[in-house]
Amino acid sequence: MITDPNFSEINNIVAYLQRVPFDIAPKRLYDGTSLYHGYVHGDDDSFKSCFDTGVYKHFLEKGKMTTKVEESLARALHDHAMHAALNQFFEEYDSRCCVGVMGGHSLSRDDAMYRTIVLLSKQLTEMGFVMISGGGPGAMEATHVGAWMAGRSLEETDDALSILAQSPTFTDGCRWLGTAFEVMQKYDQSHYVSLGVPTWLYGHEPSTPLATHIAKFFENSIRENNILTMAYGGIIYAPGSAGTMQEIFQEAVQNHYLSFGFSSPMIFLGKKFWSEEMPAYPLLEKLMATGKYKNLRLTVTDDSAHVVKALQDFRQELLASDGNC
Repeated sequence: MITDPNFSEINNIVAYLQRVPFDIAPKRLYDGTSLYHGYVHGDDDSFKSCFDTGVYKHFLEKGKMTTKVEESLARALHDHAMHAALNQFFEEYDSRCCVGVMGGHSLSRDDAMYRTIVLLSKQLTEMGFVMISGGGPGAMEATHVGAWMAGRSLEETDDALSILAQSPTFTDGCRWLGTAFEVMQKYDQSHYVSLGVPTWLYGHEPSTPLATHIAKFFENSIRENNILTMAYGGIIYAPGSAGTMQEIFQEAVQNHYLSFGFSSPMIFLGKKFWSEEMPAYPLLEKLMATGKYKNLRLTVTDDSAHVVKALQDFRQELLASDGNC
C-alpha cells in the first residue's frame, strides 16, 4: 500500500530526476559532438561549461560515492540506458570481431608507442575489427585515432599525429580537446567505427571525441566489466600502470573460467615493459605452468605484425566454429 508520505517522496525524487544536468534515459550512445555539446574550439570558457564538464562538476558536487537515493537512482538509470544503447550497437557490430586496447592514460601523443598503437588500430580497423578502449587519453585515445584514420594514407595519418602533438598530454584539457576536433574536422570519418567506454569517476581525464561511439558511465566497475566483456576478439595490453594491471587479471579470470565459452587472446605489447618493468607476463606464464590459471592465450611481442597474426588466427578459429563475423 502506498501512503500519502510515499507519494510525496516519489514526487520529490521525480522532481530531482528532472533537474539533473544529464538525460537519465539517453536513447543512443554519445559521440564527440554530443558529449562536448557547447564546446567551441579555442574558447576556454566553453570547455569549462560544456555538457561533459557540467556533468563531471555535478558528479563531484554530489559525491563520487553518493548516499543520496535520488542521485544514485539518476546515475543508475543513466547507466542502464547506456547498456541498452550498447545492446543496439552490438546488434549491428559483432562483439566477436571487437578488439580491446588497454594502456596508460599518460602516454604522450608524441611517444613512439602512441604512433605504434595508432597504426596497429588503423590496420585492424581496416581488416574489419571494431576497436574498443576505455575512451580516455593516452593509449586509449591512440586506439581511436587509428580507427578514425582507417582508410586513409600513412601521410595523412602522420599529419593527424602532428596536429595532435601540438598538445602532447591531456593536462591542457582545452587545447588537447581542440586538436582532436581539428583532426576530426580535417579528416571526416563516415565508414569506420570505434567504441570508447569512459567514466565520470575519472572525469579529470577528458574522454577522447575521436571514438565514433561513446558509452560513458558513472559506475566505473560496470564500465570496466563492459570493456573486458565486449572485447571477445582479444585484448592488447600497451604499457600502463595500476589500472591496466587490474584489467589484465580481471580478464585472466574470465578466460580461466571460460566465462563466455572460450578464451580470448591476451596480447602484451612491449616485451621489456611486461617482462621486466611490470612483469605481469612471466607471472601469468608461471601461474599457467603450475596450473593455478588455465586456458590463457598469452602473447608478448614488440612486433605489430605478430599482434595482427594472433588476432587473425583467433578470428579464423571463431569463424570456423561459430559462423561469420
